[in-house]
Amino acid sequence: MSKRRNGRNKGGSKKKKRVIPEYVGKALMSREGFVFVRIEGQDEDVYVKASKTRGALHGDTVRVAVTQEKTGAAKRRSGEIIAVLERSDRPFVGILHTVGAQGWVLMSSKTMPYDIQVPIPEGGERGMKVAAVVDGWNRGEPNPYGHVTDILGMPGENDTEMHAILAEFGLPYRFEKAVEDEAAAIPDKITDRDRAHRRDFRKVLTFTIDPADAKDFDDAISYSELEDGNIEVGVHIADVSHYVTPGSEIDREARERGTSVYLVDRTVPMLPEKLCNRLCSLRPGEEKLTFSAVFIITPEAKVLKSWFGRSEIVSDHRFDYDQAQAILMGEDPADIPEATVHALRSLNGLALKLRKRRFAAGAVNFDRPEMVVEVDEKGKPVGVHQKLSCEANWLIEEFMLLANRSVAEYVATGGKMNGRVQAKAKTFVYRVHDVPNPDKIEGLMDFARFFGFKPKPAENGRELAKSINGLMADAKGKPQLAAIQILALRSMAKACYSTDNIGHYGLAFKFYTHFTSPIRRYPDLMVHRLLASYLEGGASAPADVFEKECRHASERESIAAEAERDSIKYKLVEFMEDKIGQEFDGHISGITEWGIYVEIEPTKIEGMVPYRTIRGDFYVFDETHYRAFGRRSHHSFRLGDPVRIRVKGTSLEQKLLDYELVENL
Repeated sequence: MSKRRNGRNKGGSKKKKRVIPEYVGKALMSREGFVFVRIEGQDEDVYVKASKTRGALHGDTVRVAVTQEKTGAAKRRSGEIIAVLERSDRPFVGILHTVGAQGWVLMSSKTMPYDIQVPIPEGGERGMKVAAVVDGWNRGEPNPYGHVTDILGMPGENDTEMHAILAEFGLPYRFEKAVEDEAAAIPDKITDRDRAHRRDFRKVLTFTIDPADAKDFDDAISYSELEDGNIEVGVHIADVSHYVTPGSEIDREARERGTSVYLVDRTVPMLPEKLCNRLCSLRPGEEKLTFSAVFIITPEAKVLKSWFGRSEIVSDHRFDYDQAQAILMGEDPADIPEATVHALRSLNGLALKLRKRRFAAGAVNFDRPEMVVEVDEKGKPVGVHQKLSCEANWLIEEFMLLANRSVAEYVATGGKMNGRVQAKAKTFVYRVHDVPNPDKIEGLMDFARFFGFKPKPAENGRELAKSINGLMADAKGKPQLAAIQILALRSMAKACYSTDNIGHYGLAFKFYTHFTSPIRRYPDLMVHRLLASYLEGGASAPADVFEKECRHASERESIAAEAERDSIKYKLVEFMEDKIGQEFDGHISGITEWGIYVEIEPTKIEGMVPYRTIRGDFYVFDETHYRAFGRRSHHSFRLGDPVRIRVKGTSLEQKLLDYELVENL
C-alpha cells in the first residue's frame, strides 16, 4: 500500500525513508476539476488539484497518494491520484451536440467539467438532454469518450428533468417486460392453501393511517380489548415474501433497486404496480395476506407478550393523518363507528406513553422542520410549506418502532425477549446507528458555549442524548437553534444495515431492524424471509452473504436519498426563478471557504452568498470559531446570524441559488 522514496543527505548518509501512504477511494469531482477522494472508514477526504487527477472523473474508484497531511499550516490533507482503478458506471447528463458525424455531450454539471465525445445515438437530436457513460480517456486527448445510454427528452420539460435526475444516479424509471410479465402472472385470488398456517385476524377491528395522497397501504393496526383489562395490538405488514420468491425476476429487480425512490412529483417503486398498489396494499374491505407482530399490552403501555407470524386481515377503515388527528383532537365523525373512534384514541394513549419512555431512555429528539414542495399536475412547483408532525403520525411511528425493535430482539435473544443477546445468535439484518463522532460533538458543545448555552456534561451515550435534547430545548425560539440542529445532525453517524448488531443510538434501542415496509425497502423483505425461516426452526443464514447484502442495501438507500434531495433542490430553484430581485429575511445556515449559506423565511430555501459579492471587506473562513470574518473591519458572520438577502440568480442545471447580502439584522 505504501510507496517509499529514498535519498542521501549532503554528508553522504542515507535520508530517513519517507513513507507516502496510499489508499483506495471514490473520486468526488468539482466543476473546477479538482477532486476530493473519499476513503471508506476515514472522516476526512483527500484533496487533489486538477493537474494531479490523472483523468479520474466523478464516481471513479481510484488509488490516491497522500503527499501532505493536515497540519497547523495545511488546513486539509492533499495528494495526487496514482491510478484510476475502475470507471464509474453511473451516467453523466448533458445536452447532445453534433458536428458532422461526431457527437458530443455538453456538460453543465457540478461534478463534471469535461464534455464527452460520443457516437451520435439513433433517435438523438441536437439539443436533446441525454445520459452518457464514460468509457475511457486517451492520454493526451482533451476530452473523455463514451456512449449515450438514454435519450431523456427536451430540456426544461418536467419528465425530462426528473428522468435526468434518476439517470444521473443510475436509477431506473421503468420495469423491464420480464418483470412486468412475471407480476401480471401472480394470481389475484387468495386460496385455502395460501391461508394455511396463518392466524386469522379478519374479524378483529383493523385500520390503516397514511398520508392523504398515499396509493399503497402496507401497514395496518388491529385493536382488541381483553377480559383482563389488557389490550391486544397487532401490527400487520403486507406479506410481500408470499408473492416475491428468492431468485425470481421481481426479486432480482427489487434487490437491485434496493428501495423505492420518492422524487418531488412521483414515486419510482421498488415493486411493480400490481404488487405495491393492489396485491400488497391493505385496502379497506379486502382480504389481505400479512406478516404480523402482535402484542399484549397493559394500559400503561408495558408489553407483556409478543407473537410473530403470518396472518390474514381485512382492514375496516382507511384514515388519512388529518382525519385521524381530528378524532384525536375530540371530533366524533358520524360516519365512523364508535368502537373505531375509541380504538384510535386508546391506541394514541399507548403511543404517547411509549414515546415518552423512549425519550426518557435516551432517544435523540431532532425537531427540525421538514419542508415540502407542492407541485401542480404538470410538475410545476406552486408552493413550499412545512410538514407538520402530530399525534396521528406519532401513533403510527411508535407502533412501527415497537414492531421493528421487538422482531430484532426476538431473533437476537433466541426468542427469549429478555434483552440478552444469545451467545450464538442467528444471522439477521439489523438497522444500526453508531454513537456520534466525539470531535464533532465537542465542536457542537463549543459552539453552544460560545453563545452562552450551558450543555450538560455527559459520561455516556444516554447522558449525551439527554444533553443534546436539553441543548435544543434551551435554544428553542433563539436565532442559534437552526445552527445547533444542523451541527447536531452532522455529528451523528449514518444509520445503515448490518448483521453486526451494535444497536441504534438515535432511537436508544439495543435491538432494531426494518420489518414494517417490504413494499418499499428490500431489507424488510430479507427480514421477513429470515424471520419466517427462524420461526419454523430453520438454521442460521450465512453471515457473510447477508453482510454483503446489507452493504448493497445501504448503498442503494444512500443513492436514492441523494436523488430525492436533488429533485427537491431542482424544484426549489424552479420555484425561485420568478423571484429574482426579491428580498427575504433569513439566517446563516452554513459557512464555507467560498461563502455563507442562508436559509430564507418562511420556506427555508437555502442559497449562497459568495464572499466576493459582499462589499466593503474581504472575508475569510475561520473554521475554528465557526465564522467568516472581515480582514479590515473584523466584522464576523456566524451560524444562526439573522440577515436579509436579495435573490440574485438561479441555475436549474446545477440546482443552485445565488443570494446577495442586503443587510445584517
